[in-house]
Parts: sequence; structure tokens; C-alpha cells
Amino acid sequence: MFKLKTLFAAALVCAAPLLAHADKLADIKAKGAIRIATTIDAAPWGFTDSAGKPTGLDVELAENVAKAMGVKLELQQVTGANRIPYLLSNKVDVVIAALGSSPARAKQVAFSKPYAAVYLGVYGGKGTPKFAKVADLAGQTVAVPKGSTPDLSLSELAPGAKLIRLEDTASTISAFLSGQAPLFAENNFIAQKVADENPVKGIEMKSLIRISPAYMAVQPGETALLAEMNKIIDAKSADGSLAALRLKWFKDEQKEVK
Repeated sequence: MFKLKTLFAAALVCAAPLLAHADKLADIKAKGAIRIATTIDAAPWGFTDSAGKPTGLDVELAENVAKAMGVKLELQQVTGANRIPYLLSNKVDVVIAALGSSPARAKQVAFSKPYAAVYLGVYGGKGTPKFAKVADLAGQTVAVPKGSTPDLSLSELAPGAKLIRLEDTASTISAFLSGQAPLFAENNFIAQKVADENPVKGIEMKSLIRISPAYMAVQPGETALLAEMNKIIDAKSADGSLAALRLKWFKDEQKEVK
């Protein structure tokens, strides 16, 4: 009997961390604030306007999430490389930062329903050849934001490509514009903005990587918080405000995103 009691006590000690795990949604409501990570270097997803204020689709969506929950928004600037580490180290509650899914990421975080979609591609200027298949990029130098969906996708689909991994989107674009790399990989909205700002470059897609939905992300096990994010996405989809947000920033309602 003594041995059984000892084993039971030991089991309770081992289970204590799990029992003590707080519900993050409850924590957010109790604190009256939600910490959301967005990129501020990836227009039109998230960037700073002429007044230095964060703006973009992800920023506005983060504002809508906080408003729907009736709490204050604490916006945290992140890069493509540190989005998930910030979430897993509890520096933020939710990531809304043009985050695409991958098998590796699905083991790290819990994804919401998609709220937008993009075409991931490899882009270059006039005179640079097109590539029918991503695998044909073998031997080509491509600038990518480190740890981004384009980085992960090209690492898998074009292992022979020479990837220059930069800290963030801005550094990636700079590497391309300065001639450090003849190609860069990004989503179509970011690439279009670069093309519009640099018309003499004749920037166009040289190879389509894939269509990539964008998701919110929370820590694994935060089922209540994930359900709350999905509820907000469903409500914003139903009332048309999410499509309006995509139209504002992407010039496309993307009604097929579900």
C-alpha cells in the first residue's frame, strides 16, 4: 500500500506542470490585452506608413481581432525568421504575419483557418530567363528571407538552387536590387510592390513555387484560443469585412479563401 501511495504521489508531481498550464485565452481576457506578432517589413501585409505607424492587412486584422475580443492590442514587430520563436518563447500570444503552413511548422504551432492566400514565386528582372519547373532553378542564385515560406519551399523543391538567406524581406529585396542576387523569392503582393517601385527593372515572376494560404498561429495545445481565432475569421468572412480587407490591400477579395 505504501508503495502504491508513493507511486501515486510521484505521478501527481510529474503531472503538476500540465495541471498548472494556464488557458491563454483566459489569461488574455483577464489581462485585457492580446499580444500579436506582425511583420512590419513586408508590404502590403505589414509595414510602416509615412508617419511611422504600422499598417497593412495583417496589422489591420490584428486590430480587428483585439476589437472583436474587447481587449487592448499589443503589437509586436517580428521578422520571418523569428515569428515562430517569439510565439514558442511566449513573447506573443498569436502570430498574424503572412505565415504559410509546412509539415515542419505544423509540428511547432497550431494553425487557424486561412485568412488570405498568395502565389509564392521566384522573381527577376528583364533579361533573366524563366524556369518552367522550380527544380530547374538548380545552380541559380536566389535571395530569400531566412526561415520564410519561400525559403522552406525552395529548400525542399529546388535543393540545387543557391539560396542567399537574408534576415528579413527588406534585406532580401535590397540584395536583389543591388545585384547581389539576380533572383528573389517572395509572394506576389510583395513582388508587385517592388516591381511598381522599380519599373526600370522589369520585374516579373520567373518560376511559380506554389499557392500558399496565410494562417494565424498559436501555441500547440491552446485549443480555446485557436477556436476564438477561427470564430473571428468565420465572423469576418461571413460579414464580408475580411474580403473587404483583402480588396483594400491586395486589390482582390479572394472570395475562394475558406
